[in-house]
Amino acid sequence: MTSEIRHIVFDIGRVLINWEPELAFLQQIPDARERRWFLDNVCTMAWNVEQDRGRSWKEAEDLLIADFPEHEDSIRTYRRNWSMMIHSEIPETVTLLETLLSKEHDVTMLTNFATDTLEIARNKYEFLNSSRGITVSGEVRLLKPDIEIYKHHARTFDLSTEHTLFIDDSKKNVEGAINAGWNAVQFQNGKTLKADLERFSIDH
Repeated sequence: MTSEIRHIVFDIGRVLINWEPELAFLQQIPDARERRWFLDNVCTMAWNVEQDRGRSWKEAEDLLIADFPEHEDSIRTYRRNWSMMIHSEIPETVTLLETLLSKEHDVTMLTNFATDTLEIARNKYEFLNSSRGITVSGEVRLLKPDIEIYKHHARTFDLSTEHTLFIDDSKKNVEGAINAGWNAVQFQNGKTLKADLERFSIDH
């Protein structure tokens, strides 16, 4: 039997807001194949995630520029044009978030994000400031799906893990939450999320 859900935890990127790194380089690198090569080989996801872990942008840029000096300007463009990457909200999820809050559900957020870029996102999208609070990987220097970040979040916000539902677009992050004793669902779109909320008998 499913436990009663008392706490709902949202991921942010690709759940509440869209994040597309290529959008920072449309003018800098107009050729689509060159852009893809740059993001696959220079400013990679593995490189970016270390900023989510707490590494400074200066250190991150210096490391890449040492290896790819011919791409220095494009490397610096990643951070300089970062706000272009978060081009829109995901309206169906934002509507669900606002409805859950209006019905006085306990909502928090848990995200892999660099601290400074999250501030850009929070200034751009007011709904990111609407929950009871956010655990930011760059602040606590832990990354999903490490079980310790889920434990940290539960302690910080006094969550009963068996009564917690986590929503994330990443399968491995969902599995991490389940390993921490939470209920969790993988976000696909607004329709499937509504169905998941109904399955857990959450009024939305």
